[in-house]
Amino acid sequence: MRCAYHSGYFVPLPPSHPFPMAKYPLLHERLLRAGVLRQHDLLEPGEAALEDLALVHSRDYLECLASGTLAPADVRRIGVPWSPALWRRSRLAVQGTMEATRAALADGIAGNLAGGTHHAFAGHGEGFCVLNDVAVAIRTLQRDGAARRALVVDLDVHQGNGTAAIFEDDADVFTFSMHGERNYPTRKMRSTLDIGLPDGIGDDEYLDRLDVHLADILGRFVPDVVFYLAGVDPASGDRYGRLALTDGGIRRRERCVLETCRARGLPLVITIAGGYAPTPARTAELHAIVFEEAVGLSA
Repeated sequence: MRCAYHSGYFVPLPPSHPFPMAKYPLLHERLLRAGVLRQHDLLEPGEAALEDLALVHSRDYLECLASGTLAPADVRRIGVPWSPALWRRSRLAVQGTMEATRAALADGIAGNLAGGTHHAFAGHGEGFCVLNDVAVAIRTLQRDGAARRALVVDLDVHQGNGTAAIFEDDADVFTFSMHGERNYPTRKMRSTLDIGLPDGIGDDEYLDRLDVHLADILGRFVPDVVFYLAGVDPASGDRYGRLALTDGGIRRRERCVLETCRARGLPLVITIAGGYAPTPARTAELHAIVFEEAVGLSA
């Protein structure tokens, strides 16, 4: 399975910063060390072109990002200090999802060892998200005539508010977000289908709901491609998640999404989205599960 990765996915942050930036190189190292991915499976993205980013994001926002002239309030809303490296990193990650999308259309499945930055809106970023990689990938597909209808399956514990807002009026994009109802963001946007979950939900109830809703969606919406935001913050012990999925539950979740898409012959693009386990190494361990299952399924 081909996956996008660039060493520039990591940028240094202040030592006390809550975002686990080290999870990106740790995930990459873990998958190579375990033989889940091989060096020749890796796609090295460049930086996404401004003309592609502008299919989703406003010119004013992109100019502020490029020049480092975001207002202090806008930087606080993103939650990560601006730097030239962060701007480059954000564009690399978007291009990584775009490269994974092309690979998935050719191969049936592919992934990005980053991405899933679903809190980025057209005109601002928030929640550690600068640019909306999945939205840009979908808009470039539509522009180029490579695909028209897309399904976004967002299982990060936080609602994909930016993605929902971007595609609210596009009937060709189905946004499905299954998230903690009482969790961030306080003000939810309107996805095509939002499933709010109570705090503390465990494996069986979570997976029963996922199975029912995913089957229902695919019974009435036939996409050309599926984007899966495989956030691992629903896992028990996550700093921000407040749900209680075990490692086995996460693995069953990944199998559910992967097998459902494979059974219907749908190209699938995997992005990792969020995860805030007690250590970056533990977060990378959880993120690795979806790639382990994807490679196992395609073997």
